[in-house]
This record gives sequence, structure tokens and C-alpha cells, in this order.
Amino acid sequence: MRDPGLQPERTRLAWRRTTLAGTVVAVLAVRTTVRDGITPAAAVACAACCLLWLGFLLIAHRRIRALAALAPPPALPPRQAAAATLCTVALAVCAAALVF
Repeated sequence: MRDPGLQPERTRLAWRRTTLAGTVVAVLAVRTTVRDGITPAAAVACAACCLLWLGFLLIAHRRIRALAALAPPPALPPRQAAAATLCTVALAVCAAALVF
């Protein structure tokens, strides 16, 4: 017998793990920028990482609240899904720019 409450819980935990991974990327971006010397390009990439992380954090927080509030959670709106994807990919690009 399936418990319909488990799938939203797993989804909520996945959002939390992804948020944690984004947090690690943002922290490492700041650490890399400070350790390697603050150049204008590195400062811009670091600031972009932090802003993208905040954007993803806002989207994830809204989704986690929606999953916890309603018995059958609503589908993720396409705009939020696109924004979350954009933030994740752009955060990875900014982090890669800091490494190379």
C-alpha cells in the first residue's frame, strides 16, 4: 500500500539538499575569491554566485512551504521551475568561472 504523504516529503528533502549544495557553492565562491585575491572579475563572479544563490533560496523556500502546507501539493509552476533551473545552471557557470 502506498502512502501519498511520502512523495511530497521526498520532494521537500530534495529541495533542501539542492539548497544545501547551492550554499556550499556560494561559500566556496566567496572563499576562492578572498583566498586568490579580489580582482574585479572575481568580485563580479562572486557577487553573481551570491545573488543566484539567494534567488534559488527564495524559490526553494516557497516550494518547501507549498509542499508542507497542502495535502495534495500543487504542481510547480513553469515560471518557478524555469527560474530554479536558470539559477542552478548560472550558479554552476559562475563557480566554474572562479575556478578557471
